[in-house]
Parts: sequence; structure tokens; C-alpha cells
Amino acid sequence: MKFFKYIPAALLLITIASCKPKPKAVNIPVVGFIDAFEDATISQARTGFTDALKKEGFSEEKKTVQIEYRNAQGNIPTLTQITNYFVSEKVDLLATCTTLATVTALQNTKTIPDFAMVSPVPERMKLLNDKGEAPANLFGALEDLNYIDTSFSIIPKLLKPKGAKLVIGMIYNQAEPQSADALNRIKSLAEKQHITIVALPVNTSADAQLVTQSLLSKNIDAFFANPDNTVFASFETILKSCNEKNVPIFTSEAGLVQRGAVAAFGADIYQWGYQAGTQAAQYLKTHKTDGLKWEMVKVRKRVYNPAAAKKYNITVPSNFEAVK
Repeated sequence: MKFFKYIPAALLLITIASCKPKPKAVNIPVVGFIDAFEDATISQARTGFTDALKKEGFSEEKKTVQIEYRNAQGNIPTLTQITNYFVSEKVDLLATCTTLATVTALQNTKTIPDFAMVSPVPERMKLLNDKGEAPANLFGALEDLNYIDTSFSIIPKLLKPKGAKLVIGMIYNQAEPQSADALNRIKSLAEKQHITIVALPVNTSADAQLVTQSLLSKNIDAFFANPDNTVFASFETILKSCNEKNVPIFTSEAGLVQRGAVAAFGADIYQWGYQAGTQAAQYLKTHKTDGLKWEMVKVRKRVYNPAAAKKYNITVPSNFEAVK
């Protein structure tokens, strides 16, 4: 995932200066936690990660671990600076949230274990070497695209098209491999189900409103929120535009259902972070990676937003869980 946000040079220097961790306490392991950007949904992964550490006995309150948290706010130079500083400080492990943070970390260290979350499998991050091997220091919980099939198939089951054929709109970030891969996957699924896909490219979250409104002018029956950083960062803008045109949003991310999408079959972001945190705790207990390897994300749910479903008069099957 990539998400660009340019900030003034002076602010960038202040941000970089703030990257310096607190002095390391004696005999207390240090975790360098790197978030690529600010987002209400994505932040649940950090909570899950730290809760998993606490359960396994690693708590800042009890002074059994020191967690240095830094958020790059979508700025690439800042993200690189944060990563390099943690590497130079020789933190015990890195925790990276979203693709760009994970890729940056693995490009800058081959030795410090990286426990990743809210990131795709190594192949989709283009991290495989010439032998097809993932970085040896990559751990945590990752995802592939198989869940998109289930997420997308929800739409024709819940909607009646306005015309003879269901038309679904999407925006996608051309710069994000995950976004482009998801779009290609969805196009293939749509063709098999005789669904028309109308997709428009968007480069930054600042463009999202204009591109979404252009998409809505094409008489789409539903909007599918693609799993990329641009959609996450601009979701409220997308939601407002879709609601004004009475176009329901479906997605593959459970967190976006909490924020107003109708339904999803998607990862529980909190549990995603928790899964990575459980692995990290195992490493902190032994400082050995024996028996550890990156895993596929385990917890996915069928969820729906009762208010959104009511607004669009959509009857949701009983195997979907309502979100609050």
C-alpha cells in the first residue's frame, strides 16, 4: 500500500526529530512500532498488537516492554527516517502496520525481525528474491486475495439491479499493487457473474471526492470500497457522496462497515494485530525465531451495518454479525 501526503519542510524536520525513542531501560525489550498513516480503522491493529503482548506478560505499565510508536502520517521520507532510526537503535523487533511500512522496514534491515500486520503476502509486496523466497526476517500476519471472492459475491445476493445487469463502481490507486491486483481480481469475478465494473483511477485522497462523484454519475448500483490506503483515508468523503446519491457501499474490510459500508466479509483489524502480537510475544520470550514464520490472517467475519442496511432496505442473511 502507498499513501502520499506532502508536508512542509519545517514540519518534516520536527517530525523526524521526534522519532528518537526514549532512553532504553536496562534489560527491557524495545519494540519499534511503525504506522504508515493515520486511520481510525487501521489503528485497531495497534491496539490488538499491544493487547496480545500484555496477555503474554509484556506490558509498558509493568515495565516489561518498551513500545516506541511512530506514525509517518503518509509521508515517505518520514517513514524511511523512522525505520532507519529504529534500525540504528537496534530495537529488539519491529512491528509494521500496512504494506508501505512493512516494505520500508524489510528494505532497510535483514536482521531485525519484523512482525507485520494489515499487509499482503510477500509476493504481492514484491519482496520475493530471485529464488522466490520471502525475507527471512518477515513474520506476523499477512493476507492474499482469496477473501475478495467472498466479499464481492455478497453484492449480487443482496442487491437488485436497476437495469438488466448489475453495475458496480470502484476507485483504485494505480500506484498501489494491492489496489491494482484487487481490481483485476474483481473484474475477473464480475465477468463470471455477468456484472459490469466501472472503475476510475485516483492518485491521492485529495482526489477521492471528485473521482467518486464522477463515478456516481455513471448510474452505478453499488460502490465497492477497494482495499487500499486511498480508500481508507478518504472513506468518509466517499460515504457522504454515495449516500447523497443513494448508492450503497460494500467492502472487504470489516472496519469500513463500522464506518458506514453496508456489509463485508473481511478481516477483523483488531484480531489481525492481535495475531501478529502473539507471534511477537513468542519471540520476546526466547529471542529466537525457531518455529516462527509469517501466517495468513486467521479471523475474518461476515459483518453488516444495521443503519446502512436499513437506509437501503437491504435484508442481510442471519450469518452476518451486526457491528456497533
